[in-house]
Amino acid sequence: MTAEIRTVTILGCGVLGAQIAFQSALKGFPVTAYDINDEALAAARVRFDKLAATYLKSVAGVDEAATKAALGRLTLTSDLSAAAASDLVIEAVPEVLTLKEDIYRKLGELAPAATIFATNSSTLLPSDLKDSTGRPDRFLALHFANMIWLHNTAEVMGSADTDPAVHAAVVAFATAIGMVPIELHKEKSGYVLNSLLVPLLRAGLELVAGGYAEPGDVDQTWRIGTGAPAGPCQIWDVVGMRTGYNIMSHGDEEEQRLAVWLKQNYIDKGKLGLESGEGFYKYV
Repeated sequence: MTAEIRTVTILGCGVLGAQIAFQSALKGFPVTAYDINDEALAAARVRFDKLAATYLKSVAGVDEAATKAALGRLTLTSDLSAAAASDLVIEAVPEVLTLKEDIYRKLGELAPAATIFATNSSTLLPSDLKDSTGRPDRFLALHFANMIWLHNTAEVMGSADTDPAVHAAVVAFATAIGMVPIELHKEKSGYVLNSLLVPLLRAGLELVAGGYAEPGDVDQTWRIGTGAPAGPCQIWDVVGMRTGYNIMSHGDEEEQRLAVWLKQNYIDKGKLGLESGEGFYKYV
């Protein structure tokens, strides 16, 4: 472990938050997993158990003893003051600016002055949130890709106010939990990954929503034409419909129209993607 970061809190135990928490615990870090109420925490426990099973099946060198130890390092809580007492707090709450600002204001009052804050936001810049943290010099973005055990990048992006020592400590932490750190030299909406991925996902959604082609045909075209392992609709199911909806709801006019279509045709019908067992595809 790094000298500075020894304990970790994850704010938000949704699909990706749970993955970050489990991966960190697997690599030996005591992790506090925070969510808003007992119902959300119960759902998180189910996610952690499923992740343990996934790691056993999919990750070389991970055995039952390792996953059991990882689960033992996870402490679940709905008490934000308990969650604030870590060296590093990674925020993974829904992609809504006001929600993130509110939790940072509360967190800033509770956390020790030395605590580093990091956002896993997919689209917001550190400079969009830094003032609400009360510690812009100890705040940056640490962005993970979904299916963290397989797509193990961790994009590290600070604002102009981020202390270089904090940036370096987070890069070291990312390495310690088995990630490949991708350091950005300045702020860029979408970082590296989503700057490349989001246009693909939008184009795939436009083709399906516009009635031009079925999801399976869109994906097959992309896979055959590029050699990629998955098409845009398959990726949508992994990312989750709610995440995409939250992002597009604040986009341009066309993205907002697509967000409404996605809500009416999928989210309102409980088709949230892989997490619910059905999205563009059905999962057993």
